[in-house]
Parts: sequence; structure tokens; C-alpha cells
Amino acid sequence: MKFQDLQRINGRYAEALKQAAAEVIDSGWYLLGERVAKFERELSAYLGAPYVVACGSGLDALRLILRGYLEMGKIAEGDEVIVPANTYVATVLAITDNRLVPRFAEPSLLTYNLDTEKIEPLITPRTKVILPVHLYGQCCWDVRLTELSRQYDLLVVEDAAQACGAEAACEGLFGGRKAGALGHAAGISFYPSKNLGALGDGGAVATHDKPLAEVVRALANYGSDRRYYNKYRGYNSRLDELQAAFLSVRLAYLDEDNRRRRTLAEVYDRSITAPEVVKPYVQTGGLPIYHQYVVRSPRREELVAALASLEIPTLIHYPVPPHKQACYAAYHALSLPLTERLAEEVLSLPISPVMTEAEVLFVAQALNDFWK
Repeated sequence: MKFQDLQRINGRYAEALKQAAAEVIDSGWYLLGERVAKFERELSAYLGAPYVVACGSGLDALRLILRGYLEMGKIAEGDEVIVPANTYVATVLAITDNRLVPRFAEPSLLTYNLDTEKIEPLITPRTKVILPVHLYGQCCWDVRLTELSRQYDLLVVEDAAQACGAEAACEGLFGGRKAGALGHAAGISFYPSKNLGALGDGGAVATHDKPLAEVVRALANYGSDRRYYNKYRGYNSRLDELQAAFLSVRLAYLDEDNRRRRTLAEVYDRSITAPEVVKPYVQTGGLPIYHQYVVRSPRREELVAALASLEIPTLIHYPVPPHKQACYAAYHALSLPLTERLAEEVLSLPISPVMTEAEVLFVAQALNDFWK
């Protein structure tokens, strides 16, 4: 058993991927072409976000959004961004790379996502952005987030790297429910292990803001809004034609794959009976996509070893929170006990659309047996 068997996942539509690759090779056009434009249109329609700009990675997508708002004058260096303390470090890198200040908010012990009731005490006159993360494929959105955005005139930038296809339990700022179209803008990742994964790296910005999309598109192409004329000091962050063609193939299967993940998550939910294990919580009315199936255990390291002895792979998302990373030593003194507790207890069990129910039952039984 592999934690994530990308060969099996992509092997189901290998012929379509090979055909897509052949068409790109034969076209002689490999960057900034029709296949990228086509995928942007397809993703825009899927998400319900009117503007999509493909780029080099999920981290770049978040960087470009915040840089775009800086160039537009909507935020300024030194402004504060409220961000969940329980997230992958890339979320915070996008903030500090733009010389903005992260204000870390504790998670909910139910969802592991940003606790929206803990946002308001962190708001200051320098607060300009809330950056919720849809961790593990569970939407981080509720009525309170909408209220705070409107009450304090705050931009909401979603980190939707792990949530393509997930839906919130309530409408976002613009009426939709899909992650990536809930706030003002969103960063999406197409890292190969994501539910919508490329066969290399890639990302996209989705937004309801046409001027932002135009600035982001220029920034991602050396800051050029027309060839050889550089309006901004930009970057080189582009999705290539080959990856765009692959993603168009995979997007057609995304909902089917996400349904399969939910089916397997239900098998885990029914089969894990050890009372010492905390299973994932899902908001009523929400539609998760189970990028990861994450449990909690106070004896995680022993559990990892026991499962490994049966050749069951597991991963930890994430063992070190951003404020405890060496690169963020300035934040080491912060007291974020819930975040640190999760870092010590969370464990990701294998889940993917090519797993069988028998494999899931085997994992669940092994977990239950550990506690006997």
C-alpha cells in the first residue's frame, strides 16, 4: 500500500494524458498558448469565479494575489494579515514575502481550520486581509467570516491549495459555495498529490476582481502587460502548455474522484471505533473532498510505528507549525497551545480514489487493534 499512488491514479486515464502530451508536442507552442487559456476557462466555469490566471505554483498564486493588492494600493507593506496558525508554512511565506505581517489565529478543535470566533480580537487598524485555509479539503467558511469581512472592510484571500471541488456550508461573499470562489481571491495548487494534480508543478489565481486578475497576469509574466513593456517588477510564474493540457484531462474526472474519496471517508468513519481516536468533523451542509483523512491520537508516535509494522503508510500534516519553524524565530514565543497540540496529535491515513474499501477496512482494523 502506498500513501498516495500517483502511478495508479494517473494510470486510469494514461491514454488521454499521452494524447494531450502528443498534441502539445506537435503544436510547437509550449508557453502562454491556447491550452493554458482553455484550462483557465474550464476552471473558471467549474469554480464559479469569473477570472482565473494560471501560474507556477500554489505558493506563487498567493504571493501574486497579495502583491497584486499592493500594486493596486488596496494594502501597503506592514499591513496585517490574519492567518490560521495551523497551516502549511507556504501560507505564511506568501505573507512575509510581500513584507506583510502575519497575525496568527488559533484553529477550531472541531475542524482544525481557522476559528472564525477568534478573528475579531486580532483586528487592528493595520489589518487588511483575512487568509483562511481550507485545510485537508474541508471548507473554512461560515456566516461569521462574511460578517467580519463586510463589517471591517477586509479582503478575504482563500488558500484553496487542498480544496479544489470542496463546498462550504453557506454562501460566500459572491453567492457561490465552491472553495476558490468564496472570497475576493483564492490561490490554488496543482501539485501532483492534490485532488486536481498536474504531472509537475502548477497553480492558479481565481478571483471576482477583474483589475486584480489583470495585475496578477502581468506580474506573473515579468510584470509585463504587453510584450517588452514592463509595468511592474514582476516574476516568471507561468503554467506551461503541457501541464495545462494534463489538468484539462484531470478536471473532467475531479468530481468523480472526490465522490470516491467521500465514500472511502465514510468507510473510515464507520469502521474506526476506538474511542481514543478523534475522527474528522464535517460542518453540516458542507461538502469536503478529503484531500487528507486526518485523525487525532494522544499516542501518535506509537500508532505510527504500529501501522508501519503492518506496512501501512501514514503522514503528519504538519509536525511543526509555522510559528515554530526556524525561519520564523521571531514568532517562537507566541502562545498558540491549540495549534501546538494539533501538531503533536494529527495523523493522516491513506486515502485516494484508487484505494479499495478492503484496504480502508484493513487500515481501520489495524488502528482499532492498536487500542485493544
